[in-house]
Amino acid sequence: MNTLDKIKNKKSDNIVDKLIFEKGLKIKTIFIVSDLDLMIIVLNNKKILNIQLTDYPKLKNANKNQLNNWKLISGGIGIEWEDLDEDLSLKGFIETYAYQTAIQSINQNEYLFT
Repeated sequence: MNTLDKIKNKKSDNIVDKLIFEKGLKIKTIFIVSDLDLMIIVLNNKKILNIQLTDYPKLKNANKNQLNNWKLISGGIGIEWEDLDEDLSLKGFIETYAYQTAIQSINQNEYLFT
């Protein structure tokens, strides 16, 4: 087995990579509600990620037509907005969602730490 085969066959230790590349997690579709600063990402496991558009500068400054002109790429592991020259990954969305959820949880329970 050559070095290239070892690299291609190496499994990731990253839990998000495992969900996507080993378990087949994909984006099924998205909905954008710009007046609520919201992108709803529907996954193929029936889970939903709520992401703030303002977390992404190119999306934040885009108009409705530009926001709605998206397509899934790489079999659903990313989204492309060609008009905006923006490609975003499912991995990034999951990490952003986890971060936002953790911050909200901390803020809601802030009284516990005072």
